[in-house]
Amino acid sequence: MTRLSKSVSNTMVNTGALLIGMLFGLIAQVLTFFQLQGQMKYEWFKNHYWAIVLMGIPISMTFMYSVKNMIIAFNGQMWPSRLIGFSIGAISFTYLSYVIFNEPLTVKTYVCLGLAVIILLIQLFWK
Repeated sequence: MTRLSKSVSNTMVNTGALLIGMLFGLIAQVLTFFQLQGQMKYEWFKNHYWAIVLMGIPISMTFMYSVKNMIIAFNGQMWPSRLIGFSIGAISFTYLSYVIFNEPLTVKTYVCLGLAVIILLIQLFWK
């Protein structure tokens, strides 16, 4: 067995850790969305600059817990956590910008969203 086939066969997923990692990743992405885009919609975010800056601490901790669990889920591999995190971020950003800011979904947005979903599905189901 080659080194590559050994590493590919060792990608057994710990489903519990994966779900926890994805949940905390989603929470972190939503919090980040409001931290960065909230000032465009809500006065409170405009007027409380340092409170918004300090939101970065618990958000960072949430991302760290997410990544830790996804790395556990993929037996120490880091790339799946990065690509799953990217996909969750793209999907959640699209949804939140559409719902909260009424951002139009263009063909370009749909294509990018579709690519994010494909990346997510590849990471979750390609053995």
